[in-house]
Amino acid sequence: MNKRNLAIDMLRGLTMVLMVFVNDFWTVLDVPHFLEHFATWEDGLGVSDVVYPLFLFAVGMSIPYAIDRRYEKGYSTESTLGHIFSRTLALLLMGTFICNQEAREMEGCRWLWSLLMLVGFFLVWNQYKADFKPAKWLRAVGMVLLAGLAITFRTTDGDYFEALWWGILGQIGWAYLFCAVAYLLCRQRQWPLILFWVLLCLVNLSVAPMRDGEHLLGHNFLADLSQALHLGNGHIGIMALGGVLTTLAERKLKTGKAGIGLAAAAVLFVLGLASHQGWIISKNLGTLPWCLYVSALGVALYTLLRVLERKGWTGWFKPLQPAGTATLTMYMVPYLFIVGWELLEPGIPEWLSGWAGVGKCAVYTAAVLGVTWILTRLGIKLKV
Repeated sequence: MNKRNLAIDMLRGLTMVLMVFVNDFWTVLDVPHFLEHFATWEDGLGVSDVVYPLFLFAVGMSIPYAIDRRYEKGYSTESTLGHIFSRTLALLLMGTFICNQEAREMEGCRWLWSLLMLVGFFLVWNQYKADFKPAKWLRAVGMVLLAGLAITFRTTDGDYFEALWWGILGQIGWAYLFCAVAYLLCRQRQWPLILFWVLLCLVNLSVAPMRDGEHLLGHNFLADLSQALHLGNGHIGIMALGGVLTTLAERKLKTGKAGIGLAAAAVLFVLGLASHQGWIISKNLGTLPWCLYVSALGVALYTLLRVLERKGWTGWFKPLQPAGTATLTMYMVPYLFIVGWELLEPGIPEWLSGWAGVGKCAVYTAAVLGVTWILTRLGIKLKV
């Protein structure tokens, strides 16, 4: 049987905790620069710049386990493909709603629209018990609610609800769709997946601006194909597919030696150094050095967590477990706090700056984790 990989849960959980932590920086002042996102043309990365790609990496690592588990349970390829499309659609829809809520000046009561959006999400995608008969009716109510919110949405300029850039969840959805379908088609042959990863790296090098602002090639067939697949300049595919390949490499080698994982991380780091000669490190530009350095970090961190798992040193993760097993729920909980913020409209006192502000963000993260734990105990848990 395809045993659950606790190290992936730990990697995903730690990344989710860090994501909630850095996403709260907007509520405080003067956060130390190394913790923040670096500017577009600032050659480097802050702690905030590693969160999103690490999460994509963890998403990719989970894909072989999830798909193989479905086959072990007797599901067909057609059913699995339908499941992949269903999960992708859910992420795209949630990402689009959140993107409209966050990025646009909304007409009407913003906090109420946001609250109803969350209610709709949990009604539709809650993990109901199999014998809970009202589930289908609750899902139907949620769908009607979300449809109503989308239809009645208006900006202050009179514009309508639209996809925009799909949002973070939407981008995760497109990366998941590409990697899951690619793995489904190439389960018995890993070399096409390696080829896809290399091609995405080449796409990235060809279209991402170089240090002088020029492009190596600019638009080309592979770059246009990447855009058509909603992978942008390839960076989200590089990160997620890198996670898939890490899982497959560990399976093929069938070894628990940490040295191999650290060697792989070192190779990725050296490749990052090589690409760094022509391209800066930039999250906003999605450059290859940024992808490769964070991939190296992801492999190294996963290797460490795998060692801790094998030695049974995992007790420290128990308080953080909801972040690893109820990840989507924890992603949504901060929006409940934002509803409260919009209702109360508190100011930011000057003393809540620097490390005092960072401490406040840490307390907030613990509160989000606690609310997530309570919701899961009440049987409220998002699952797509």
